[in-house]
Amino acid sequence: MSAIKITKENFETEVIKSDKPVLLDFWAEWCGPCRMVGPVVEEIASETTTAKVGKVNVDEQPELASAFKVMSIPTLVVLKDGKIVSTAVGARPKADILKMLNV
Repeated sequence: MSAIKITKENFETEVIKSDKPVLLDFWAEWCGPCRMVGPVVEEIASETTTAKVGKVNVDEQPELASAFKVMSIPTLVVLKDGKIVSTAVGARPKADILKMLNV
């Protein structure tokens, strides 16, 4: 499965009410480090069955970026039961992102 495009319209259903941990990747088209981490996030989305993976385009979803106080991108956030359990700013190797999900 590929990463889900998260919008303010589907945020409640896909993230808050998820029965699995959710990894959110806050990104933008113009962001170089985001383009580096994007394929890694997609790879994790296609490989994991124990978590849900979503991508939030900060240019299209400024309300969500603001709600999570995203100041720099890429920002990776892991939520469990609707609560933030882990956050990382900047490009990360796959192993570090997977560790975030094992919270």
